[in-house]
Amino acid sequence: MTMNDLTHGHGNVEQLKDKLVKDLKSVGADADGLLKEVASSTAEEFAAARTRIEAKLGEAKSRLDTSRHAVAEKARRSADATHEYVVENPWKVLGLAAAAGVIVGILMSRR
Repeated sequence: MTMNDLTHGHGNVEQLKDKLVKDLKSVGADADGLLKEVASSTAEEFAAARTRIEAKLGEAKSRLDTSRHAVAEKARRSADATHEYVVENPWKVLGLAAAAGVIVGILMSRR
């Protein structure tokens, strides 16, 4: 797995996130409209509105679940790629960690 694989998947996650946010806003607006409609409705109209709200919430939950799976898969791939890099390049990683430690030490000593 390469860094290109990871960055290529980033667009898919961002698209899912944007769509999810748009869908949740739509569900909120629809629910608000339905609640206003229900305020002056009969029992049958109330039941129909409740059914529509439940359907919209079900759709939003489904999209949220899809997004959650996509993000979890992206995180798993990132962790696998990081592990693979560390195994293949232990001295580079050790050198970077040492350099970061020195920089942090210098910054802390100035305080």
